[in-house]
This record gives sequence, C-alpha cells and structure tokens, in this order.
Amino acid sequence: MDRRDYTDRVLSSLRRVTEKEREAIRSELDGHIEDHMEALRELGYDEELAEERAIAAMGEPDEVGRELNRQYTGWGWVLVSRAAVVLTVVLLFSLPLMMTQVLEVLFNLSDVAIAGKFADYLALGAVGSTTLLVSLFTGLLIGIGSGVNVVVARGLGLGSHEDVEKTIHTSLLICSGIGIVVCLVCLLLAKPMLLLLNTKEDLLSGAVGYLRIYALGMPAMAVYNFGNGVLSAAGDTKRPLLYLSIAGVVNVALNLFFVIQCHMAALGVAIASAIAQWLSALLIMRHLMSQKDACRVHLKKLCIDKAAAKRVLMIGIPSGLQNAIFAVANLFVQIGVNSFDSVMVSGSSAAANADTLIFNMMSAFYTGCATFVSRNWGAGKTDRILKSYRIVLLYSFLVGSICGGLLLLFGDKFLGLFANEADVIAAGMQRLKIMGFSFGVSALMDASIAASRGIGRSIIPTIIVIMGSCVFRVIWVYTVFAYFGTIPSLFLLYIFSWAITGIAEWAYFRHSYKKYILHGQIW
Repeated sequence: MDRRDYTDRVLSSLRRVTEKEREAIRSELDGHIEDHMEALRELGYDEELAEERAIAAMGEPDEVGRELNRQYTGWGWVLVSRAAVVLTVVLLFSLPLMMTQVLEVLFNLSDVAIAGKFADYLALGAVGSTTLLVSLFTGLLIGIGSGVNVVVARGLGLGSHEDVEKTIHTSLLICSGIGIVVCLVCLLLAKPMLLLLNTKEDLLSGAVGYLRIYALGMPAMAVYNFGNGVLSAAGDTKRPLLYLSIAGVVNVALNLFFVIQCHMAALGVAIASAIAQWLSALLIMRHLMSQKDACRVHLKKLCIDKAAAKRVLMIGIPSGLQNAIFAVANLFVQIGVNSFDSVMVSGSSAAANADTLIFNMMSAFYTGCATFVSRNWGAGKTDRILKSYRIVLLYSFLVGSICGGLLLLFGDKFLGLFANEADVIAAGMQRLKIMGFSFGVSALMDASIAASRGIGRSIIPTIIVIMGSCVFRVIWVYTVFAYFGTIPSLFLLYIFSWAITGIAEWAYFRHSYKKYILHGQIW
C-alpha cells in the first residue's frame, strides 16, 4: 500500500465531508507521513521502505478513519479537520503505550489480586506493604527509559544516524547498570526499608521475602523499558505491547500455579513476576538485535558515549527522580496509613492498585507527548509542539476523570478483585472516595512536565515537583493529618498538591517554550 492508497482508505470512511475538507485532511495526513519518511530516509532507508514504515506507524487506515468519524462529524470538519487528524494520530500512537503501561502495572496487580483471593489478607497486606518501594524503584527505571525515548526520538527527528546508534548502545549499558544496582539495594536492604515504613510485624516476613525475589526481575525491567523507549521513539508502540502481553499471560499462569498448587503465597507471586519480567526483556532484546536500521542493537558496539550518556541522563534521571519523589512523598502517606490497624492497611493497599493503574494509563499520553514534542522540535516543526501538548492534556484529563468516576460508582467491585473480607473492602472505599475526584487534576502537572522534558528541560520541573508534591505532602501529613487523624484528611493531600504543582509546571512550560523554542535556543 502506497501513500495515496492509504489516504484514500482513510478518507473513504469519512461521512458528510466536503471536497475542500477532504483535501485538507489528505494534506495533513500526507504531512505526517512525509515527516516520518524524511527521518527514515536520513537514516539510510530507501524510498519504498521509508514509505512502508511511515505508513505502518500511522495505524490501520480503516481504524484512523473510524476514529476521525467518532471525533468530528458534519460541520465540525470545517473548523477542526486538521486538529482532528492530529488528535487521531496522538490517540492511536498512545493507545498501545497505554495498554503497555497497564500491562506493566498488572504484573504487580495480579500479584496482589491472587494473593488476596487465593491466600489470605495477610498475604495481601504483605504484598501491598511493598507497593511503595516497588513503585519507587520501577518509577526510577521507567524514568530512565523515558530519557532514552526522548533522546532517540530527537535523533530520529534530526535524521542523525550516528547519534541514534550511540544513544541506543550507551543507554542499554546505563539501564542495565541501574537495574542491577536497584536489584542489589532491594536484596540487601529490604528489611530495613520495610521497617522504616512501619510495616506491621505480622506482615513483615512475607513482605521482605516478596520484595527480595521481585527485585531479581528489576534488571530485566530496566532492559525492557530501554527497549520500549527505543521502539516508541521509532513509532512502534505495538510490539512492546505484544511482548508484555505474552509476559503478562505467563505471569498470571505462574501466579496461580505457585499460589494454588504450591501454596507459596507472597513468595510464589514474586517468583512469577520475576520470571515474566525476564521473558519480556528477552523478547524485546531479540527484536532489537534483529533490526535492520539505526535502532538495531549490536552487542559488539556496546560502549559509553559521554555526550549521549549526558543527554539521556539529563532527561532520564530527573524523570526517574520525579517518579521516585512521588514514591518518597507517598512513604509519609504510608506511614500515616500504617498508624491504623492491619485491616485498614490491607484495604488501602487494595485501593492503591487503582492509583497505579490509572496513572499508568494516563502516563501513556505523557510518553506520547514527550515523543511528539521532541521529534517535532528536532524536525523544526515548532508549530506542532503546543498542539501535541494541548491534545495530550485533553486526553489525559478525560482518562483520569472518567476512570475516577467509574471508581466512585463501582469501587467495591474493583476492590473485590483483591480481597474477600467485607471490612477490607470498606476500608479501601474510604481511600477511593477521595482519589476518584483527584486523578483528573494531576493531568495538568504531568502533561506540562512531559512537554518540558520533550524540549530538553527536565531539572526545573523536577525541583517544582519536589516542592509541590514532596515538601507539601510532608507538611500536610504533620499538620492537617496530625490534627484530624482520619483517612479522608490524609488522602485529600493529593488533590491539593497536584493542583498547586500543576499550575507551577504549566507556567514553567509556557516560559520554556517562549525562551527555547520561539527564540531558537538549541539544546
């Protein structure tokens, strides 16, 4: 299928579109395809293969046409036909990322669910007690992967084959090294870290065992996030989803086997997760090593390029620290939760799974935002930077708000996936009733951070996050929560901290866009 055939198939699905509107839509589609082809040609692709890859990255034509129809019909095309194309491209790019993020979360969620349903509430509490530490370290690894994504995407946008190659081989070593360090930290310091969280004595042994075994999969998780960052930058968001889906099925099957057949409770689900993590890493590395383009991994070319390492770490470390900062700030929240009884701890742990699931769904759009902003910046398409940011902000807000509303309506059903005891479910609902209103508020903060990261500005957004989400939360725990001493007074800190931080991050992105993009300063 060539470019003309592709656009014809998209347009054939559109209804109530004038000829003038049809040509405007065709022009915009051609523009997106040409942008991608230009980058691929610079990397050494011939015209035919560049066109084939660029068209594949756009998504199935019938699917694009249907999505355009769902978003805009009739007279609406007159005003927003071009915006509709961009909305559709961003959405179809982000959906596989969203599913990938969801599946990555399901590694831990399936652990919690199976422990809670087929073991007992102590196993649920043991696994749940590690959630913040797991989030802290996985957030760091995901953040480094996002640094890889941004730098590779910019290299592709610039058409720099050499920069892309250096970035990929440097990043693989960096990600692997950080994954190994995280693994060792968890193996050696699992018990002290859990004691620092005031983990209940009856949950401590199971939690320590779970964290140590889960940590064995951390290096693999780091490698998978590296590969996901590379492929997403190249426009391939479906293959990482496929590999993680395979690993997810294996994870659930092994969870059930180890818990039900082997009666291993928390230890069993940890073993299953570690095996599944290594499977996903092996699958994505096998693909990268078989590539025929600049994104191919050659083991003989593995080395640290100082310039590439600096660029990746300048984005990845602040991004990872941002994720880790949220986890650190949440440590103080967990200390507050741990001041209640084991039933409340288990209920809150079950409810926290909703936080992780929804935030990872929303983060797919943030990854897409950083990718689109970075590639458009590298390609000199500055007019599309703000357009990508606004669209991502809209989508992430809608996802957070809709999912939050569904939790308010069906939260007890969701909690029933992780626990059987009515008291545990009731305790979890106290958290969900607050958080359901909070998710949409976080979109402004995270979309603004992603857009700033896409134009190479990552340090100041991280500082803002530290002040708004970490320092503010600590102050809240020791003032508002200390005074009222209730679960609602504890979890209300989220909506207030996200609102304050979001306004500050939005203001910084506006400033950075004017200074570094409109005035032409180079990263």
